[in-house]
Amino acid sequence: MRIGILGGTFDPIHLGHINPALDVKQQLNLDQIWLMPNHIPPHKNTTMVSSFHRIEMVKLVCQHYSDFQLCDIEIKRDTPSYSVTTLTLLTQQYPEHEFFFIMGMDSFIQLPLWYQWQSLFSLCHIALCQRPGWKLEEHSEMAKQLLFRHASINDNHQIKHGKIFSVNSQLIDISSTEIRQRLHQHTDLQSVLHPSTRNYIEQHHLYR
Repeated sequence: MRIGILGGTFDPIHLGHINPALDVKQQLNLDQIWLMPNHIPPHKNTTMVSSFHRIEMVKLVCQHYSDFQLCDIEIKRDTPSYSVTTLTLLTQQYPEHEFFFIMGMDSFIQLPLWYQWQSLFSLCHIALCQRPGWKLEEHSEMAKQLLFRHASINDNHQIKHGKIFSVNSQLIDISSTEIRQRLHQHTDLQSVLHPSTRNYIEQHHLYR
């Protein structure tokens, strides 16, 4: 199967995660999207709520979208969640699958800071979503990678890794940090949170 992987702290999961993932699935003709919350993110100091609450919110979203499936490989890990380590394990466990690692332009620009980032291209494709306010510098390392590896959505590629697919997505210019701030201020977030997520946050008095 063709599987999209969307990782993150999901603190909380919101439509800025959900909508682009659905667009990636539709435009790249994927079979499933695996939502992969991390337990110990390597690029952040901490999360605001526990792994238990974050994974429960992801489970609720998966119940409402048949295209989504929870991938708990990182949430169960007691060490930092390096993407290359995770993708190595996934390709070993599921050699029959073709993986598409979903990331926004903000993450793509900073990819050279990631642990063993170049090895990702030997494990999966990249599904690249634009994000407002982020643009590649013309002569940067990642601009060169995009030029070299860019593939058309309609390409009948024969290899299972190493390509970069640009996806037009329904972008919501908001971060989990902003959502947490607005939750703390009791601001209405109907436009950026799935109802199941809003209800769970209210029920458990999170981010208050």
